[in-house]
Amino acid sequence: MNNLMRRSLVAVGLSLAVFSMVAGFRPVAAHAESSGQEVVQKSLLTVEKFLADRDYRSLHEQLGRAKGVLIVPGLLKAGFIFGAEFGNGVLLARDDTGKWSYPAFYTLGAGSLGFQAGVESSEVMFLIMNQQGLEAVINHQVKLGADVSIAIGPVGAGAEASTTTSLGADIISYSKAVGLFGGAAFEGAVIGSRASWNEEYYGRPVTAETIVIEQLAQNPAADELRKALDLR
Repeated sequence: MNNLMRRSLVAVGLSLAVFSMVAGFRPVAAHAESSGQEVVQKSLLTVEKFLADRDYRSLHEQLGRAKGVLIVPGLLKAGFIFGAEFGNGVLLARDDTGKWSYPAFYTLGAGSLGFQAGVESSEVMFLIMNQQGLEAVINHQVKLGADVSIAIGPVGAGAEASTTTSLGADIISYSKAVGLFGGAAFEGAVIGSRASWNEEYYGRPVTAETIVIEQLAQNPAADELRKALDLR
């Protein structure tokens, strides 16, 4: 378990515990995926759901232009004064011919301090629109809004209204949320690679660059996800 994952899980656990006690709700347990294939399967469902949603019509065009995509099918956000969010995801990129790579595994985590209360679970697709953004995610632990620019795209109904804010952004996010969260949105979320999951999924030590850029790692169990992303 890397430091990003450990810190995020601790923060989420503390936030959930405090929120449950103060608000009188039963404790809510965050479900962390137990394997890379579980994340891949959930990511496939997220992609299929988003592409079939009429509120996300712009996603087809943006995905067709994207260099890569980070899919986080279960992003948990929780807070009561202290806030945190955490989720596992997969990163895929397309080569010059348009062929999608196999997935590399990542985590996304963030914490904040301020007035906020609630629990929310989201499915998120981060479309990486240029080579700069893709290289930033692959080459080091990247902070959204600092190392790369991000535009908040469609969030549920009324998706088309926010597409003009994406012009020039390195990354555009599309999301669906279940739950209620009061307070400002988190900023400075960090994306980090899960090397141990990559090794387990491909049966050998392999870097995200080898998987996503060089496309020298394969696992047929992810072919359905790759096919779902191919809009040609």
